[in-house]
Amino acid sequence: MKNVRVILFFCIAVGFGACSTKTPQQIKDSVTLADGTVSGSFDESTGITTFKGIPFAAPPVGNLRWKAPQPVEPWEGVKQCTEFSASPMQATPMPFSMWTQEFIAPKERLSEDCLYLNVWTPAKDASEKRPVLVYIYGGGFSSGGSAVPIYDGAEMAKKGLVFITINYRVGTLGFLAHPELTAESPNNASGNYGLLDQVEALKWVNKNIAAFGGDPENVTIAGQSAGAFSVNYLVASPLTKGLIHRAIAESGGAVLSTNALARGGSLKSGEEAGVKFAESLGASTIEELRAKSAEEILSGKGGGAPIVDGYFLPKPVGEIFANGEQNDIPVIIGWNEDEGFGGAPVSADQFKQRVKQQFGDMADEFLAKFPINTEEEAKAIQNDLGALQTFGIQSYKWMQLQNEKATSKVFMYRFERDVPFADEMQDFGAFHTGEVPYAYNNLKMSPRPWTEADYKLADLMSDYWVNFATSGNPNAEGLPEWEATSPDNLKAMHFDTTSACGDLPSVELLKFLDKYYSETN
Repeated sequence: MKNVRVILFFCIAVGFGACSTKTPQQIKDSVTLADGTVSGSFDESTGITTFKGIPFAAPPVGNLRWKAPQPVEPWEGVKQCTEFSASPMQATPMPFSMWTQEFIAPKERLSEDCLYLNVWTPAKDASEKRPVLVYIYGGGFSSGGSAVPIYDGAEMAKKGLVFITINYRVGTLGFLAHPELTAESPNNASGNYGLLDQVEALKWVNKNIAAFGGDPENVTIAGQSAGAFSVNYLVASPLTKGLIHRAIAESGGAVLSTNALARGGSLKSGEEAGVKFAESLGASTIEELRAKSAEEILSGKGGGAPIVDGYFLPKPVGEIFANGEQNDIPVIIGWNEDEGFGGAPVSADQFKQRVKQQFGDMADEFLAKFPINTEEEAKAIQNDLGALQTFGIQSYKWMQLQNEKATSKVFMYRFERDVPFADEMQDFGAFHTGEVPYAYNNLKMSPRPWTEADYKLADLMSDYWVNFATSGNPNAEGLPEWEATSPDNLKAMHFDTTSACGDLPSVELLKFLDKYYSETN
């Protein structure tokens, strides 16, 4: 009895809380954020809690159209986050194709009110500090959305990550530059609103992800196509310092100005294009343009792409990397074997003419290095050249520049698995976007005749991605060794039904393109 009285006295003296253990807030019940409380959906069979449609910025509508993302209005009570938000406004997809129905185009409603993100977490409470992966969708900066089924995060969460998908503005609504917009901006810049949305989402992650059991000091950004170009822009931008710690770029990069997504025109050229766009809709001022409906904006002539605005991008990406001013973080970068957009197959003579038109004074050097005498040879090198000019050379140059000026490692790959097809699908081999359901272990989200070999490849790729997001190194016991790539070690992982690290593919063609672009870029 005396002992009980002593314990009771001690509890009263130091405060009752010292004699009790406070139970951490359970994520499956709700999560308290900086702006309010949210609840999601808990799957008892997997232990994964999913939150869909969490706002990370104010709706960019009305006077906030074509402004940098603004803070969320705090809310009272518990916000139910169990349904995907609207996807960003974009043109209606073309008739059936694998890109519109399966790989890129969102099925959700469209709206300018689109700045929301989704979280899948395996954590039980905020104490766990899991690695975080933020996925950025592709779509040529003109389409896409975070709710596309092959971006689902449950399988990656099962492997230990806190997985996030984000929306960002696309097309003219995401990338319009205009002199009036520059003048009203506190940053003296316009355009790149879609990229600023991505930065805002990363700021949200930094501020809030610990509440979901994620580690804000261990954040990987990943993306495919325009999402991979975005990853390269984010790695280059000074606005992401301290927000990102690793990067994965699947089929994309912007260190060379080889295509519209990577060209990175000047602010002035962007403003001039914006004035012409406004005039095409009969608007002489931004006020008049903001008064038009989103549908009217979509009907205008013009699109949008990242520019060197002086704020998000103070200078071209290649120059930032050449000076070693980018975020010095480990990267996985690569491309797919059959994702070239080189046009219809041609005869050997026709292809030689294309080579002369494209490479000019260097055409003879090209034809001497890569002789073309048959249609089969023309088709093979056309396919290879198409993939390399659009994607592969960006990965190669990124690897070179990172090895010259940074200390973090680069891991390169090529995806070579011919993706199974059936019914109205066509055989495009290892096509553009084809690696996505493998890398995130989401084959079940796509109605294709997958084989056991496909499921094994998906498990392998997603293991590498999870390992990399965890430690910056994709390797682990039991997996084929993936060597880091450097100019002195031109190796890459070849992903196929049997995957192994080997020589960097098409290296002589990459070296030729590097020489060509160094003289013409």
